[in-house]
Amino acid sequence: MTGLDGTLAAASVVALHCSLGSGRQWTKLAAGLGGDRFMAPDISGYGVAACGRDWPRTLDGEIARLEPWLAKADGPIHLIGHSYGGATASPYAQHVRSLTLIEPVLPTLLRDTPADARLYDRFARIAQVVSKDIVDGAVLEAVEAFTAFWAGSGPREQFSPSGRLRMIEQADKLPCDFNAALDLAGVAEAARALKVPTLLMSGGLSPYVTQRIVAKLAALIDDAELRHLPAAGHMLPVTHADRVNPEILRHIWRAQKLANLELAKLELTADAGPADAAQPAGSARRHLVFRRSLG
Repeated sequence: MTGLDGTLAAASVVALHCSLGSGRQWTKLAAGLGGDRFMAPDISGYGVAACGRDWPRTLDGEIARLEPWLAKADGPIHLIGHSYGGATASPYAQHVRSLTLIEPVLPTLLRDTPADARLYDRFARIAQVVSKDIVDGAVLEAVEAFTAFWAGSGPREQFSPSGRLRMIEQADKLPCDFNAALDLAGVAEAARALKVPTLLMSGGLSPYVTQRIVAKLAALIDDAELRHLPAAGHMLPVTHADRVNPEILRHIWRAQKLANLELAKLELTADAGPADAAQPAGSARRHLVFRRSLG
């Protein structure tokens, strides 16, 4: 993945994974990008960040844990988030060059109408069930309920014994993730204020709650691109990486191109002399004109 000058133009790509996952879920995307400007940190409680039990229960706390990683980014950031990682990514959106959200877990966006409120209530109920099972020591039951919910209308995912053991070992973090997602306020206002190129993705077999969140975000975010994969489920960045990753790469390239055009426009304006700045209306002088392309 390259910019107009054959590099990523000093921009870094940061990808955030889902609950019970790790940064390893982005291995194929990292290979597609190439180079050394790709970071996929493990969110607290998962992967190499699984040690300890002092986990954040709010997104502000989650973001604070990621700050050392983001400090390593040299220049602008293309930010990607899936599921809980998408919720964690959202507060950074004003500070990045492009944003990709794959079924972000932002349930509080669904409290404004009776129909959507029923989806919010369903999400809150599964959060309560999973959290209670974990508190009661019924971790196997918690993992079963969690994975069954996220399977949506698709087939239940078959996990390897080692994969299931890893989920059981890290399931204690799930109540914190649910609490952080259910505690987030002002999502609609933040979405309307977004001015960064945004790509939204969803799967047709996913739980309808996340499909609805993506649809609402698409209506709120100015010029957002929407990609829907009817045959994919909630784990589409893993199960359908061959479809998802090219969309992400194209989105990053377009955002990079737009940033270069904006930089060129700023340089052109800065280089203009007083006579140039005073051009009358209707002048035959050429102007740099562009608009964001969604094609």
